Amino acid sequence: LAIRPDAKRTGRDLRRVARNGGEFGERPGIRGIVLVVAVTPAGDLLLVEQRREAVDAVVLELPAGLAGDSESPADEPLEEAARRELVEETGWAARSMERIAEGPPSAGVTSEIVTLFRARGLERVGPGGGVEGEEITVREVPLAEAEAYLERRAREGVLVDPKVWAGLLFARRP
Repeated sequence: LAIRPDAKRTGRDLRRVARNGGEFGERPGIRGIVLVVAVTPAGDLLLVEQRREAVDAVVLELPAGLAGDSESPADEPLEEAARRELVEETGWAARSMERIAEGPPSAGVTSEIVTLFRARGLERVGPGGGVEGEEITVREVPLAEAEAYLERRAREGVLVDPKVWAGLLFARRP
């Protein structure tokens, strides 16, 4: 099936776009993607682990999600999405969210822009694990042991999202 220039093919969650000789994916109706760097009062970095179909593997990631997805209003502010996703995925709520960086995670493949937040003043408010249909395992990793933990999990066959390494740098900042 040939795709015409500037043609779009839409699925439930992704749209394929061909423009100016290139092809990429975009998410219809999504305002942005949020990632959260969060350290508990005990000094543990919050990570989530889940199977990702696109890579056919278990992936260790920062808590993250979509602003304007089916669990939220279409005009949901990014900070509110970060707060919501942190609670849904990890069971921890943040007193404050600091916007620390934003940019494209894979500019050659998708139009997505990721905004990274630092959560502060964490309080456990629930079990985490995601919303219905998600199978997320929360990992609370002592910040001092994070590198060794990530390397060990990678040797065990778990894929570690490179954004976790970047998040680790921010987690260690005062």
